[in-house]
Amino acid sequence: METVNVELFGRDPKVQKAVNVAANVSVTKAPVLIAGEAGVGKRTLARYIHENSSRASKPFEMVDCGADAKTVENHILGWRDEEGRFNKGVLEKANTGSVVFANIDGLEDEFQKKLHKIVSELSDYDIDVRIIATTTKNLSKLVGSGRFYRGLYTLVSNNALSLTPLRERANDLEMMAQHFVSEFCQDRKLTIDSSAMDKILGHYWTHNVHELRTVIESSVANCTGEFLTEADLEIGEKKAVNMISDDDNEGIRLMSLKEAEKLLIKKALIHTSENRTQAAKILGVSIRTLRNKINEYRSDGNVYFVNLR
Repeated sequence: METVNVELFGRDPKVQKAVNVAANVSVTKAPVLIAGEAGVGKRTLARYIHENSSRASKPFEMVDCGADAKTVENHILGWRDEEGRFNKGVLEKANTGSVVFANIDGLEDEFQKKLHKIVSELSDYDIDVRIIATTTKNLSKLVGSGRFYRGLYTLVSNNALSLTPLRERANDLEMMAQHFVSEFCQDRKLTIDSSAMDKILGHYWTHNVHELRTVIESSVANCTGEFLTEADLEIGEKKAVNMISDDDNEGIRLMSLKEAEKLLIKKALIHTSENRTQAAKILGVSIRTLRNKINEYRSDGNVYFVNLR
């Protein structure tokens, strides 16, 4: 198993807090719930927790709960093949180690209850595993709406961590892009020029670190010069419209143009760590126009803009 490079989680204060909590909780046996968007590094953080625990040399198993329901149940509990031979599930295979239930929100309703009962009684079967779960959803809200079993949520959420989307961490985004260029260019020297970096910083990165790594790998392969330029980047246009979403990031919420404008400006400022020059460039407006808008929203009493540095 390849050791997790903790530096690649980034230096953003919120991410560092999550990593520090993960390091502290790793020495316990308590379950951990890791929330965050697709591709943000939840499974990597789960592996980091395992590697920093007393179980590091023990089995580490993972199951994607968003797969076909029968496949998931067999993977977790075990199954018999056509010749009648029993294949152990991850709970047995990971005995003394750790099990990651990735996308735990994808479990069928009835199996959520079944899994809760089984995990609660593992000690009766002399099975000792550390439970780590990941989700892209707000499980607490799913519990409140009756879409996730409260007992299972209580079991896995003793220690809850959240990873911030990459687009809201401009400094980390730049650092990771440079790291992946170095990783994939191997023996040759390759530098990201300003046009390429501007395009990287302006992209929405729906699939976060996973998407960035894939884009950089293909872009480096297609680059023949000493500089990685905007033309070399295998990347789509920034998707600002995706910023207008509801609290669960599950759909677009209708709003007035003025509300949308305010939200986009706020998102651009968050994305650039409140660097107004970069935010203005992403939004396609002058720094003076952005400054005037910020003052306007301050006058309206908007909390974010009132507290803006």
